[in-house]
Amino acid sequence: MSSLAERDIGPGLMSANLDLVRSIYAGWERRDFSRADWAHPEIQLVAPDGPAAGSWTGVSAMRDSWREWLSAWENWRVEAEEYRVLEDGSVLVLVHQSGRGKTSRIEIGRAPGGHATLFQFRDGTVDRLVLYADRNRALADLGLNE
Repeated sequence: MSSLAERDIGPGLMSANLDLVRSIYAGWERRDFSRADWAHPEIQLVAPDGPAAGSWTGVSAMRDSWREWLSAWENWRVEAEEYRVLEDGSVLVLVHQSGRGKTSRIEIGRAPGGHATLFQFRDGTVDRLVLYADRNRALADLGLNE
């Protein structure tokens, strides 16, 4: 963490954001998507790229989107590879996804460059969740270098 980030939002808030994201991924890695207590009621879910690109607002819309996504896959899994706390307190997670399409039978594994998830916060909750199918796009959108 840079001193600029600590000075702007404080190390305690950065740590709380990271702890929250780690707890979310702990559930997701066990294929438990039942929790939404971490989400702001008007959370914005954004998928800027990939096969399910779109935007949804609100916890129920997020749940419906997850349900639809998960129903299309056999043995879909996600695993956090790296957590990065950004200067504004957002958390970027570099991830590996795997699974097989129920209809297409296509296997997803390590995409070239991998996948990424961006968590942005308001009032101690996630108010924006961005799911990137292309990790390189996430890094470029955020002005980060790998």
